[in-house]
Amino acid sequence: MILEDMIKSNVRNMPPSGIRKYFDLINEMTDAISLGVGEPDFLTPWNVCEAGIYSLEKGHTHYSSNAGFLELREEISKYLGRKYSLKYDPKEEIIVTVGGSEGIDIALRALLGPGDEVIVPEPSFVAYKGCAAFTGATVKELNLRAEDEFKLTAELLESAITDKTKVVIIPFPNNPTGAVMNREELSKIVDVLKDKDIIVISDEIYAELTYDVEHVSIASFKEMKDRTILINGFSKSYAMTGWRLGYVCGNAVLIEAMKKIHQYAIMASPTTAQYAAIEALKNGDASVVEMVKEYNRRRKVMVSSFKNMGLECFEPLGAFYVFPSIRATGYTSEQFCEQLLKEEKVLVVPGNAFGQCGEGFIRACYASSMEDILEAMKRIERFVNKAKR
Repeated sequence: MILEDMIKSNVRNMPPSGIRKYFDLINEMTDAISLGVGEPDFLTPWNVCEAGIYSLEKGHTHYSSNAGFLELREEISKYLGRKYSLKYDPKEEIIVTVGGSEGIDIALRALLGPGDEVIVPEPSFVAYKGCAAFTGATVKELNLRAEDEFKLTAELLESAITDKTKVVIIPFPNNPTGAVMNREELSKIVDVLKDKDIIVISDEIYAELTYDVEHVSIASFKEMKDRTILINGFSKSYAMTGWRLGYVCGNAVLIEAMKKIHQYAIMASPTTAQYAAIEALKNGDASVVEMVKEYNRRRKVMVSSFKNMGLECFEPLGAFYVFPSIRATGYTSEQFCEQLLKEEKVLVVPGNAFGQCGEGFIRACYASSMEDILEAMKRIERFVNKAKR
């Protein structure tokens, strides 16, 4: 028996994440600075940790219901209502998941199969393409453009839709570009989709992390509410990456289908994390505001630094990433990242790890300390100046 032949071709042929090898390299170095990991450097707020600890002390170590504790789903419903004017029934329209990533996975698995097409705008989170490909569906990459500030335009979307299109992913605020779409821009997307039998998966994990603009969900358009699956979670906004907790909201028919997959594959999300998340939603707003304020300070420093060293860099208005062009150096994205890590011990991620249209760019994350950011930018500038000679 040849074991490789026993593995499904769409799994066997899927390359590993283009990000992973850089993290492996940095682990072998000393005095290296990472601007690569999309993870807050903040600790989970203490009141949130305390709620998790207290739940353990009280012996709350058993399964929750498959969909998650009702109290948590009620708090999610209240939160989305007060923040984004969205209304979801906590009993039928919300599932608590193991991170936003599980939400993406079960949404795609519930909807897609061989013969279906899913439109994935890129550059974007690497899991969309992988999870979609594992369903047997055809992934149709839609190349977003720097001249549009990596926003999805109605013209681009319309050009990609066929009679096989079943799902469109809307990844804003965007990882890796930091692009945000406002209500006017989303309304044009709504005009394209509102009369088509297409489901939108809207990944809004960075909804809280916007700067000088308000986050708008495509689900807030009445024409799109029932045809949108909203993905969100606690990892980014509440610095809870290791707690592994997210949620999915949508029409009860769609949620019921996703819950079946969740039941068989996961059963229930972590109990301790759910108690912590209840506290986060009830009393975590002030902590989020403070973190966003600090991210904004770091964002301005990083954007101005890249511009001052002569690299084109549009202003990201969401998430915690900067996506500058490195074409002026003459390096490809991977060459730039490999040489920078080797010569200056700074880790950034090649733009093409998020789709081929990201070639010529890098992603730098400002969820690191200001001290590390300032030192990293000095090293990057030194590297860029040498490359331009």
